[in-house]
Amino acid sequence: MTDSSIKKVVPLDAGLLESGVKKFSIRSLSTASIREIVRLSSELEKDSGVPFIHMEMGVPGLFPNQIGVAAEIEALERGVASKYPSIEGIPELKAEISRFAKLFMDIEASPENCFPSVGSMQGSFAVFMTACRRDKKKDTTLFIDPGFPVQKQQHKVLGLKYESFDVYNFRGTKLRAKIESFLKKGNISSVIYSNPNNPSWISFTEKELETIGSLCDEHDVIAIEDLAYFAMDFRKDYSVPGQAPFQPTVAKFANNYIVLVSSSKIFSYAGQRIAAMIVSGKLFNRKFKDLENYFGTDNFGRAIVYGALYSLSSGTCHSSQFALAAMLRGANDGLFNIVSQVREYGERAALMKKIFTGNGFRIVYDKDGEEDIAHGFYFTLAYPGMNSEELLFELLRYGVSAISLKITGSDRDDGIRACVSLADRGAISELGRRMILFRKEHK
Repeated sequence: MTDSSIKKVVPLDAGLLESGVKKFSIRSLSTASIREIVRLSSELEKDSGVPFIHMEMGVPGLFPNQIGVAAEIEALERGVASKYPSIEGIPELKAEISRFAKLFMDIEASPENCFPSVGSMQGSFAVFMTACRRDKKKDTTLFIDPGFPVQKQQHKVLGLKYESFDVYNFRGTKLRAKIESFLKKGNISSVIYSNPNNPSWISFTEKELETIGSLCDEHDVIAIEDLAYFAMDFRKDYSVPGQAPFQPTVAKFANNYIVLVSSSKIFSYAGQRIAAMIVSGKLFNRKFKDLENYFGTDNFGRAIVYGALYSLSSGTCHSSQFALAAMLRGANDGLFNIVSQVREYGERAALMKKIFTGNGFRIVYDKDGEEDIAHGFYFTLAYPGMNSEELLFELLRYGVSAISLKITGSDRDDGIRACVSLADRGAISELGRRMILFRKEHK
């Protein structure tokens, strides 16, 4: 479709959207899942002929790391596909995860406590299975929201309990009292958050991480840190191995922690479903009698590896383990800069935020303390006079798709999340044109 023909079609007829919503039995756009919005926007794109600017799906928009591709091909040609991988991971990967933890996070992690998982999604699933069953009195996870909606879905599938709170109004010195109000009840098994955060892109300070870690140890709670966007707070350079500043982590301040490091974004290796799990040595060797009821062992480490991970997939893809080992080795040896390519996301975010704020939108989660949040993979938006349901509907009329903050545990009923990964420079230019039209219609 040419630019001139798009101008004649955009904004789309509201009836087309309404029929699409009805066709897919979407009760509300503000509570629709990411996949439901993807399905709806793809259908609207097909029916209207208008190319959509997809901001709903957090998938990499860059080419995969070629060191990983080459290593995986070589491993497949050696025949590893015919062999079951070790549940604990191949030795070279365990060694490189350990090195990576030291060089980029400045923490000591024995290779024995480093494991691959089928993406961080499987890693979190296994962690929840184990953490919430180590003590029958501690059967609930605390989510520091906004957060990744699917992790709550994992709790529902597992029949596990969770509580949550929106951290927006509890940053800095307010964080301790808020978290402690949950932990002092005695039912919390673990606390989970992402840093930088999906969807808000806030980043906890070292002081806030110290607060989380010390409270977890004080109340015998496991700190679960999801580093899906490792080193992607571009306000600081965390890319030089063995040199400060290092990726901030709760592991500096807690004895009982589990860190999940994804390869999906930092290495653009999402399709091969490979991630790393780092379990603190003290937690790995702890014993909990209640674990025996589910895993046949009271040892936490054995329960999570040979109980949870084994029962979920009987190991992580063999060839992908060689890919991740090679990519980590390249990063550890300084053969490539881990953020040089993904800085593109920050540049896209800066351009897209300027377009939206220049046309009447505002950033919902806008600050880390007194500092503006970084430009990165996600950002959040609102428009005066509209709730998230109305805003999502109106943006879809302009061929722009996003998700509501409601499904992420946010208290902000007017907010939506935008992902920059699928918006190349051409799409960003078109976004600017469409948002000028949007503002004219929604003064």
